Amino acid sequence: MNRIKSKLQEDKKLLSIYFTAGFPEINDTVNIIAELESNGVDMVEIGLPFSDPLADGPTIQESSTDALKNGMTSETLFSQLECIREKVAIPLIIMGYFNPVLQYGVEDFCKRCAEIGIDGLILPDLPLAEYQAHYQDIFEKYGLINTFLITPQTSEARIREIDEASDGFIYMVSSASTTGAKSGFDKKQNDYFDRISAMNLKNPQIVGFGISNTETFQAATRHSKGAIIGSAFIKMLRKEGINGIPGFVQGVRG
Repeated sequence: MNRIKSKLQEDKKLLSIYFTAGFPEINDTVNIIAELESNGVDMVEIGLPFSDPLADGPTIQESSTDALKNGMTSETLFSQLECIREKVAIPLIIMGYFNPVLQYGVEDFCKRCAEIGIDGLILPDLPLAEYQAHYQDIFEKYGLINTFLITPQTSEARIREIDEASDGFIYMVSSASTTGAKSGFDKKQNDYFDRISAMNLKNPQIVGFGISNTETFQAATRHSKGAIIGSAFIKMLRKEGINGIPGFVQGVRG
C-alpha cells in the first residue's frame, strides 16, 4: 500500500511539514527530512523551487530564490534523495509547479520519483481535467498519488468532482490568499471547515495555509485529518537552522 494511504489510516491527527529543497543550504534536504521524522512529523512535503512561484507567500518565495541560487534543480534533488528510504519511512511528497515536471518529462519525472521512494505529488497549477486527460495513467503506472487543492471559493460540485478523482487526501487551503502563517482562523474560515466536514467526502482532508503553532494546528484539525505547516517552518529554518526542528515540532504538537 502507498505510504500516504497507510499513514491516513492511523488513529491520530497528522502533522505534515513543507520545506523548500536546497534551503537553507544546498545539502540540507536529507538531514531536514530525517530530523523531521525523528521528531514525530507524519509526512514531509519537499518543495521543488521554481523561479515564478505565484501561489506562494514571500517567505516561501524567498526560500525558493535562495535554493535556486544554491543550485537546486530537479536532478539535484533526485540525486540527494537516491538513498532516502534507507533513512526514513514516512510518506514523502514532492510539491511544486508543473513547469519543472514538464521540462524534465512527466514520465521520466514520475519514474524517478518511484525509483527513490516518493509517494505522491502536489502540483497546484495542474488542472484536474488536464491531469485526467494526459497524465493520470502515468502517475498510476508509477504508484504516485496526485493531490488536489480546494479553497473556500471552490464550488460544492467541483469539490465532489475532486473528491471522486482523488485517491489519498484533499489539500484543503484555509483561505484564498497566498501561503503564510496567521495568528488564528476567523469565523469565515471556521465555517468553511465545518461546511467541508459536513459534506462527508470519501477522502480525508489536510488543511494548509495559516498554520504555525498549537492553537492553529488544533483549530485546523478539529474536523480534518491533519494540517500542513510551511511558512512558519521555513522562517524557523532561516533563523535557527536544523537544530531548531525539535523545538518547533514540540511547539506545534503542544
